[in-house]
Amino acid sequence: MAKFFGNLHLVLVVGVVAAIALMLAYGDSAPIDANAVLRWLHVFFGIVWIGLLYYLNFVQVPTMPKIPAEQKGAITGHIAPKVFFFFRYGALLTVITGLGIAAVSGYAHQAMTFTGEGNVNLIGVGMWLALIMAFNVWFIIWPAQKKILGIIEATAEEKAAAAPRALYASRTNTLLSLPMLYAMVSANLGYA
Repeated sequence: MAKFFGNLHLVLVVGVVAAIALMLAYGDSAPIDANAVLRWLHVFFGIVWIGLLYYLNFVQVPTMPKIPAEQKGAITGHIAPKVFFFFRYGALLTVITGLGIAAVSGYAHQAMTFTGEGNVNLIGVGMWLALIMAFNVWFIIWPAQKKILGIIEATAEEKAAAAPRALYASRTNTLLSLPMLYAMVSANLGYA
């Protein structure tokens, strides 16, 4: 048991196999199509992305000032780079699968241009908020974090300037995540 649970990749493979078995078992009442698979992946990647956003904002960022200087290297050198890898690719894959859902469902253009009705426009709001958030992840937070974490060379002044940029973008994403989640969940209750 310890060997199985000690191997994250094996646990994930078995989890995927279990999900596929469940899909096949209930395929009559919940058809397996591109939309269903994309929605499942969208929720998974969204949990990774937003879960790490909340971890960073609720746990890591507020805790860092309390950690002794000699211990910060464990976080900035080992934990944070891994967090930011899954954070940024969770964002990317959430956006890709979300756009895929809208495309295969036939409402992508209407949602993105707000020319649909009701839930289609509501999901459009959620899509635009998610795109803004993903932009912040890839083009503001990650470039700043590469300097802060020492992944790329930066002077002390550049690191000091990067920290508030990363914080403001991250807090903006936390703020936007609340209406975005409302739009996504509420629109999908009507299966936009």
